[in-house]
Amino acid sequence: MSESGTPVHILGAGPGGLATAAALRERGISSVVLERSDAVGSSWRGHYDRLRLHTTRARSALPGLPLPRAYGRWVARDDLVRYLEKYAAHHRIELATGVAVHRLERADGPEGAPAPAGGARWILHANGGRRLTAPAVVVATGYNHTPHLPDWPGRDDFTGELLHASRYRSPAPYAGRDVLVVGAGNTGAEIAADLAEGGAGRVRLAVRTPPHILRRSTLGWPSQLSAILGRRLPVRLGDGLAAQVVRASGPDLTRHGLPRPETGLYTRARQGATPVLDVGLVAAVRRGKVEPVAAVESFDGGKVTLADGETLSPEVIVAATGYRRGLEDLVGHLGVLDSRGLPRAHGRRTHPAAPALYFTGFSNPLSGTLRELSLDARRIARAVARAAR
Repeated sequence: MSESGTPVHILGAGPGGLATAAALRERGISSVVLERSDAVGSSWRGHYDRLRLHTTRARSALPGLPLPRAYGRWVARDDLVRYLEKYAAHHRIELATGVAVHRLERADGPEGAPAPAGGARWILHANGGRRLTAPAVVVATGYNHTPHLPDWPGRDDFTGELLHASRYRSPAPYAGRDVLVVGAGNTGAEIAADLAEGGAGRVRLAVRTPPHILRRSTLGWPSQLSAILGRRLPVRLGDGLAAQVVRASGPDLTRHGLPRPETGLYTRARQGATPVLDVGLVAAVRRGKVEPVAAVESFDGGKVTLADGETLSPEVIVAATGYRRGLEDLVGHLGVLDSRGLPRAHGRRTHPAAPALYFTGFSNPLSGTLRELSLDARRIARAVARAAR
């Protein structure tokens, strides 16, 4: 896996894949990044227009290249895409676009047959009938890979407009219209606020589990920094401290239909739910511009029935109902995924059934995804270099 050998293959040209390629190059290990779309950062290009990072510029840069100060403290979507383009060029990352890998297999086969010449441990089956080999593979296809739309009863017969949040760009098409946003995570909260500020006629937010809501920054102190400092706290202690922060940093919206959650913030994080970092939802709810309602249960023509029995007739539904990792076809047969479809081993660690197969970007850390991707990139590069000795 030297500069002259068979390169490590990295799947996905998002921040995680690019950071890992740069970290490998720093150690003299060649790699090629395979990207199914036609450019780096494809998932970021598809996000809604108003999106800005909830993590600070200083703690969101990838290894070897700072984010420009001109981007401001909270980096906008388009600026991050520009940065990823510059990052790939700066580190001279070898990129192959239009290559979609759909299955990985061990080169030595299930019976332990001899590996192909050149030390290849993995066979990558890609579009166009391509069959690639690699000594190591890094899967960096992203936490938000495949949009998930719940199979609500009657959903397919809904007579209004129903779209997943991945297709939402701006409030302009929804001016004057009655919109129901489903899902109160960061995406749903921000889209609801965007619609309210952008002229939608009525905006309601369907909430199944009330989220923890924090300010993105309090008196100049970013929430991300608190998360970094407290990332190793025991869950019970973290829950207690976070409860005090939540009470101090934001109003109680219970009388507006959005109560504080009963489960602690750290406990929820262990379950995969991150807090909402407020960029307009709290003010919109307090002014009545966004109306929290119960969770969606079913559809009947143009009507939506909620968990509390209320019936609505929205013109548009934006489903901020999350994503799936989409790893089952790629590696599900290798026994490396858990019941949620997440890798059992992550970062520098590999699963015993899949040596030299690494995963990055499949967690949702309180301390910031881009920061953790950077740390993972260096750890993976170290592990690959050690294995190559």
